[in-house]
Amino acid sequence: MFRPTATAILVAVIVSAAATVRAQNASPLPPAVTFAVSTGYWQDSAEDSDKAAAPTTESTAADAGDTPVRRGYYKLFSLRQPDGTAKVFLQRIEMAADGPAIASSTEIEEFTAMKAYVTDIRPESSDGVTAQPGMFATIHLKTDPKAAHSDSWTVLIDDLGEMRVEKASN
Repeated sequence: MFRPTATAILVAVIVSAAATVRAQNASPLPPAVTFAVSTGYWQDSAEDSDKAAAPTTESTAADAGDTPVRRGYYKLFSLRQPDGTAKVFLQRIEMAADGPAIASSTEIEEFTAMKAYVTDIRPESSDGVTAQPGMFATIHLKTDPKAAHSDSWTVLIDDLGEMRVEKASN
């Protein structure tokens, strides 16, 4: 009958603890990311794709029809700065054949200019992909960290990809 020795038990505990520490330190999400949502969707219109791949005299009209339409979703996240304020970024994530890829990443300067303390980011809905392209999310923030209540701001992207940032009306 096998009876583990104290040394064998100690080695097993140390190996297990080391594996746990490595797993915790291997997080793909930096600790400065305080809130993140993926919501809405975008796609390049067939017209935009045609313009990007306009046929030359050597190519045929059939070649232009083979241009795939790019699609993906939006990711909105806040990144805590050393002074406690946050920068807010909007990314377009493309659903490529080999997995998601960042198609574009933009800092939303309106929030940086406010020197905002982001307290939450919420999507319009948690029900999955919407029927229309675009995005709607609410960012809750304080410009004074001692304020009792946060202000709500909306980030809206219409079906043409135009973004508006405005104080929530409700």
